[in-house]
Amino acid sequence: MVVGDASVEIDVLVIGAGPGGYVAAIRAAQLGKSVLIVDKSEVGGVCLNRGCIPSKALINAAHQYEAASHNQSIGISAENVKVDFSKVQEWKAGIVKKMTGGVTQLLKGNKIQIFNGEALFINDHEARVYNDNETARYKFNDCIIATGSRPIELKAFPFGGRILSSTEALDLKEIPESMVVIGGGYIGIELGQTYAKLGTKVTVLEGSDTILPGFEKELSSLVARNLKKNGVEVFTEALAQSSEQTDKDVTVTFTVKGEEKKVTAQYVLVTVGRRPNTDGDLSLELAGVELGERGLVKIDEQCRTSVPHIYAIGDIVPGPALAHKASYEAKVAAEAIAGQSSVIDYKCIPAVVFSEPEIASVGLSETEAKEKGINVTIGKFPYTVNGRAMTMNQSEGFVKLVGDKDSGLLLGAQIVGAEASNLIAEMSLAIELGATIEDVALTIHAHPTLGEITMDAAEVALGHPIHVLGRK
Repeated sequence: MVVGDASVEIDVLVIGAGPGGYVAAIRAAQLGKSVLIVDKSEVGGVCLNRGCIPSKALINAAHQYEAASHNQSIGISAENVKVDFSKVQEWKAGIVKKMTGGVTQLLKGNKIQIFNGEALFINDHEARVYNDNETARYKFNDCIIATGSRPIELKAFPFGGRILSSTEALDLKEIPESMVVIGGGYIGIELGQTYAKLGTKVTVLEGSDTILPGFEKELSSLVARNLKKNGVEVFTEALAQSSEQTDKDVTVTFTVKGEEKKVTAQYVLVTVGRRPNTDGDLSLELAGVELGERGLVKIDEQCRTSVPHIYAIGDIVPGPALAHKASYEAKVAAEAIAGQSSVIDYKCIPAVVFSEPEIASVGLSETEAKEKGINVTIGKFPYTVNGRAMTMNQSEGFVKLVGDKDSGLLLGAQIVGAEASNLIAEMSLAIELGATIEDVALTIHAHPTLGEITMDAAEVALGHPIHVLGRK
């Protein structure tokens, strides 16, 4: 590292080493660019260290515990099933360590320079990187900003003590006796249901009229039903007002349709969304990068900002804050820098909730398709008559396909049920390739598998289902 004011020249500066940043750095290096990647925290970003991966580890642990405790219906019973939560956390940390180590090796293997520290723009072609021990000035030809996002903090519920963000909720040392979750979106539902399965008394406060408001109610209602089975109390159309914190608990005052209520719990988890990391010491204004609504960076179809050689990807640009969207944009930006004609196309971004049961969606929903004036055809098939679902003892859910009746094209798919997160990939590929519903129906699916449900749903849409009685 060169210290001082002399600028070190680099082809591409990547700010942020999450699933957007590290993918952008690797792709740029593959295309022959010299790359420096800078991140003040761990390689892998929030997703790998404090989000996607650790949360799925806890979700799986809770699922395993629940299965061990409640399998009497299939002739399996166990006594005194216990959770060693410190061991669960140790296992989770091991996964994170292994994966972050893998990302670091990928970066080094692609000859990418890694700097652990902050970055701030000096102008539109220079940035200073620094930490407690060193500082350097870099001159770049192109820059990709991938600084991610952070949990939104509510004024009445400041993070600290017993008021948690998702970050602290993932690192609790013991299973809480009780927890209030403010926000019934995917993060709140995933973590709330996980702790409920582990024995925590959970209360969810959601401002809209249903949990998981980004999904159609016929999907979220199955999750709501399971939350009730897990002992979770859900208040919709609820507005959290204030909190009173002691060294042992937190009392939350909230209103439901104007009626004031109170609930006391050991912890409060606030999951009301995320804020883009475009403020602070980054000094985007010195580079001339323009921000739009909610602090998001304006970009074009190749992820260029208002400054043509500076790109932005991931949670700091418009669209859903999803790791796979960031990784996709990363490749587009890197390829654009290399002179390729790659452009972003958001037609097929799947969304998944790792709830019980899982929810997954891609493309247009039935409501969205009808709003566009499309002559819609629907194919819906239940898990209840699928052989594999029954042998897994997970026969709750359905696959729903949305198609254009005139052209036959598959426009969207929604799945609620076991392995929805994996099943959605086939539907994403089908839509990306411009497949018709008939194409899905004619594709031979292995038996017995959950994948057959998509084939059966396609046959329902075409009017000749085999495994349910069709309309006459």
